[in-house]
Amino acid sequence: MNAEIIAIGTELLLGQVVNTNATFLSKELATLGIEVYHQSVVGDNPKRLKEAIELAEKRSELVILTGGLGPTKDDVTKQVVAEHLGKELVIDEAAMKKIRLFHKQRKHPMTENNQLQALIIEGSVVLKNNNGLAVGMFLNLENQSFLLLPGPPHELEKMFEQEVKPLLLKQTSKETVLLSRVLRFYGIGESRLVTLIDDLIENQLNPTLASYTGKYEVSLRLTANGSSNTECEKKLDNLEAIIRERAGDYIYGYGDDNSLVEVVSKLIKEKKLTLSAAESLTGGAFQSMLTSTSGASEFFEGGLVTYSNRIKEEQLNVDRKIIDQFGVVSSQCAIKMAENVRQLFNSDIGISFTGVAGPLELENKKPGTVWIGIAVKNKETYAKCFNFEGDRNKNRELSVLSGLHLIYRDLLD
Repeated sequence: MNAEIIAIGTELLLGQVVNTNATFLSKELATLGIEVYHQSVVGDNPKRLKEAIELAEKRSELVILTGGLGPTKDDVTKQVVAEHLGKELVIDEAAMKKIRLFHKQRKHPMTENNQLQALIIEGSVVLKNNNGLAVGMFLNLENQSFLLLPGPPHELEKMFEQEVKPLLLKQTSKETVLLSRVLRFYGIGESRLVTLIDDLIENQLNPTLASYTGKYEVSLRLTANGSSNTECEKKLDNLEAIIRERAGDYIYGYGDDNSLVEVVSKLIKEKKLTLSAAESLTGGAFQSMLTSTSGASEFFEGGLVTYSNRIKEEQLNVDRKIIDQFGVVSSQCAIKMAENVRQLFNSDIGISFTGVAGPLELENKKPGTVWIGIAVKNKETYAKCFNFEGDRNKNRELSVLSGLHLIYRDLLD
């Protein structure tokens, strides 16, 4: 089967929004053996959209349209498709119920145009939207299939994974079971990770592999199809084992909705440990991220933001001699900060952050030079140096994530 993607939205044509949906869909379709031959972008104009559809159906078996399913006047996708196919638009009661409940819970008046999101093309398979109000649609005609998806990426991606993949798999294969597994990586870039598993990507058949870059991390989606869940799980287990042999040190968890801070928090709670923190350049960002997770009070004792040298001495009891001899951007200072904050809060783990966020140098150290100290009860305290190359805020964010990763690796060991 070959496919064509039509993205609808004037904001895409003007460059106000990047068309990431086409990239995502092309990667995902490739894992199903569906080749994308054409991509196009059309503004919110019924006449030009109809022209694009007429061209697409002449050369593509599957026509995918993204965007234009909202409640405003310029959301015209399903109206144009319905008119082109000579079909009516009808109310989907489940979608309407969800829209009414949405407005009731938020105590917002429901206007007439909000009902447009509950309209579907007659005869279409309704695709549930678990992250928004606009439903998707799939029409499987005699020689043509049409797929209508919402424009917001967080809605489209979830809908494709949960609703569309099983449908398309039935169109392209006799095997009906489809299972995916997402591996999450931190501390390795996408290019390096892909290099480590290049042969697996090059020769992929079943399971398939696709990499995705997030903010400061990388994900791999493994997708297997087969005649049973057991068969698919076995295929995924075998492929994951090979990946772990090559890049296992960077894997920290599973799932689309997971994060490093959630994994670390869960691990600390499972081991019934406590944690405290001393921050300098990160200015409390580590503690803020930690306490953003549910249940942080079960293990997080507290912390200090010791931004100035005076506070490091007076509140954290870092010896002045250490600061004078080695500076605050040093392993010696990071170690003392971690040890002393652990003792101060009587916690099992103490972590410290000290370094140069930027943009100026400090103690002849360039911006991005960061020392993170880890003090664990009944273990030798250590500090690790990182050399980040971002701007001030990026260096601070990477410091926090690297600190979480150090704790994760230490707890696993």
